[in-house]
Amino acid sequence: MRRPELAEEVLQESFIAIWNHSNEYQNSMSAPMTWMTTIVRNKSFDLLRRAGEEVDLDAGDFDQRVMAGARDMGANPADAFELSSEARALAACLAVLEEKQRDVIGLAFFHDLSHGDVARRLALPVGTVKTWIRRGLVRLHACLTGGRTA
Repeated sequence: MRRPELAEEVLQESFIAIWNHSNEYQNSMSAPMTWMTTIVRNKSFDLLRRAGEEVDLDAGDFDQRVMAGARDMGANPADAFELSSEARALAACLAVLEEKQRDVIGLAFFHDLSHGDVARRLALPVGTVKTWIRRGLVRLHACLTGGRTA
């Protein structure tokens, strides 16, 4: 986070989010630590953007233990996928989305909620949720394909 006060704020926001959304955790989707790490990572990106800091997603900044885990031949398939280049590319592209787009896409795809469920959970109209998901997916596609269209 580059500054201790930002790290403290991210930690506090993350603990609150984990506590408030613990009932949404699905162990069939990911390990608990993976789920919590994703929350902390997303909160970090959000706070860096709000603070006007540059968000750098270079693999060199990954924790050395995480990178060592990527090379671990004993890692289970889910762990190997999580650390794959595709997963890192997806994480990088998700990080550049607006927070509202990332939230609705995360709820819809990572938590397997319908558009109606996402709308109810976020107290938004279903049409708004659908629009944010569609626009977010278009941006993700452009990011992941380098702007190439199918």
